[in-house]
Amino acid sequence: MADARHRPMTSALLEVKGVTLQYKTPRHLVTATYQIDFSVHQSDRYVILGPSGCGKTTVLKGVGGFMPPVEGSIRINGRAIESPGPDRMMVFQEFEQLMPWKTVYQNVLFPMKVTKRFGAKEASERANAVIEKVGLTKFRDIYPHMLSGGMKMRVAIARAMALEPDILLMDEPFAALDALTRRTMQQELLSLWDQLRFTVLFVTHSIEEAIIIGSRILVLSPHPGRVRAELDAEGLDHNSVGRPEFGILTKRIHTLLFGEKHPLRAQQEIRA
Repeated sequence: MADARHRPMTSALLEVKGVTLQYKTPRHLVTATYQIDFSVHQSDRYVILGPSGCGKTTVLKGVGGFMPPVEGSIRINGRAIESPGPDRMMVFQEFEQLMPWKTVYQNVLFPMKVTKRFGAKEASERANAVIEKVGLTKFRDIYPHMLSGGMKMRVAIARAMALEPDILLMDEPFAALDALTRRTMQQELLSLWDQLRFTVLFVTHSIEEAIIIGSRILVLSPHPGRVRAELDAEGLDHNSVGRPEFGILTKRIHTLLFGEKHPLRAQQEIRA
């Protein structure tokens, strides 16, 4: 797999240039990332991969507008990000942000009512249209507790997409799931992306998940996060596991993160 930074790209949707992010604890000023650079393009499945404490979630906070960089710039469509906005929507872990007392339709409608970006009729039409796009029309009037995990994810993404964001931000959304459920959810996400081709910035500490989900992977060093490499993972998915190209990319990422350590030991350490 070639280093993705060396291939020609069109104009970027999201540009992160020389960004250093810091936050305060009661005793310390913590530098989470140091002078990182990357660009996300339309319809990318862009994955940020690294060990715990490398600043992955902090990067999402920066892109989301919740944490300004102390150095460098973060721009979306050429505009500096200075605050949260509906052009960047977060999809949280396990999708339990759905309101259990509201139906699928009401959950999707809710952010449009709160932001008042659309009139009542247009909001209703948009809610129904996006529910249809994610294949949940038959479940429009069902409550979240009656849905499978994959359906909940589709509702969460539909709710975000109803506001027409430029990018979805996903922070280790499958981290707490068992292996079989996690695989199912990964497949659901890829299937939905294949239908809608939305742009996603996805954070994970799992090397296998990064390769399966990502079209491009940004590998960050341990704390503070620095860019080790940006790698092309286009065309690799669950069906690629066990194939030589999947193994080669896995080994390369292990080497970038841990040098020549044994792969199983390194995988355990990245989850530590």
